[in-house]
Amino acid sequence: MALAAIAKDNLLLGFDVITDTVNPIEISRQLWTKTASDGAAHLLNVEVICSDKALHRKRVETRISDIKGLVVPNWHEVFKRTFEPWKCDRLIVDTALNSVDECAIMIAKEMDRLRDAPQ
Repeated sequence: MALAAIAKDNLLLGFDVITDTVNPIEISRQLWTKTASDGAAHLLNVEVICSDKALHRKRVETRISDIKGLVVPNWHEVFKRTFEPWKCDRLIVDTALNSVDECAIMIAKEMDRLRDAPQ
């Protein structure tokens, strides 16, 4: 809620806002929809996936936290997390098929398309 309030304030000041958050349930996704609407901004939801399960598992199991005291989840914890299916439009980027740079380009192109579209 605090992050959404800060985002809304920045949107109302005319700034672009990017939030890098996990939104595994509908209620958290609705929060960002409302935040964008209240801030008179376009919203681009991006779902980042890794379609290669073995690669995804390897990434999870070899990840090292760069934040002191933060314990990253193991594969079992990642796999059992609650994730509700999306009900709204979103851009899906697949990190098994695309590099980070390619994913960033896809996101930037979609943002350009949204900016050019009537609100």
